[in-house]
Amino acid sequence: MDLGLKGKVAFVSASSKGLGKGCALELAKEGAHVIISSRSEQDLIETKREIEEVAKGKVEYVVCDVTKHEDIQNAIAFAKEKFGKVDILINNAGGPTAGDFSKMTDDDWYAAFELNLLSYIRFIREVLPMMKEQQHGRIINLASSSVKQPISGLILSNTFRPGVVGLSKTLSEELGPYNILVNTVSPGSIATDRLISLNRIRSEKTGVSVEEIEKNTKIGIPLGRYGDVSEFGKMVAFLASDAASYVTGSSILIDGGSVKSI
Repeated sequence: MDLGLKGKVAFVSASSKGLGKGCALELAKEGAHVIISSRSEQDLIETKREIEEVAKGKVEYVVCDVTKHEDIQNAIAFAKEKFGKVDILINNAGGPTAGDFSKMTDDDWYAAFELNLLSYIRFIREVLPMMKEQQHGRIINLASSSVKQPISGLILSNTFRPGVVGLSKTLSEELGPYNILVNTVSPGSIATDRLISLNRIRSEKTGVSVEEIEKNTKIGIPLGRYGDVSEFGKMVAFLASDAASYVTGSSILIDGGSVKSI
């Protein structure tokens, strides 16, 4: 299937590794021009080289700390300077600090808000004038399966990720008349550095080995395995494409069936 992404311009935040990188790779394979971003220029250089090996469009990078408003403004200005527009915004950010409620300070709460919700708002604010002018756009916000089923020990994520769903649904109604589609994608257990880190934290907290934690987690997944980053990226590429032209305001789980609620 031709997804109609050739020549489209996609900005992917926090994309030198993990889920963001997976999204950028799949978009590039489909012919989109992709701008990747993260705080580490060295990681971006390596990721750009890797994506270019499979890309059918151009690949650029910009250093951007998503918790800094000025960095976000500069990043979207860079995209506009390079390509004249942004057709697709993939909002992504690293996960907030893990831990229980009793351990979280005001600073932790403020940091999580800025990282996992305010950064999305700021990116959307920057791209909307372009998307409204061209009467076309795709905004895809990455969240977590915790929007449906809270995850033990991740109080900050459990609090702010559902806010992303509310933001997306509300914007889908406001922006529909401009043909701007807004959706949320929520990963479950996808094999990333973040998942490895969380498993290590749980191991240290409980005394259970990382291997045993992985085994027990997979038992609760109907497909019996962790997801691959490319599987997540393909869903995002579909939602960014013309093939998904009647999908907006949706919150889609990519979790191998692990969440039991509907």
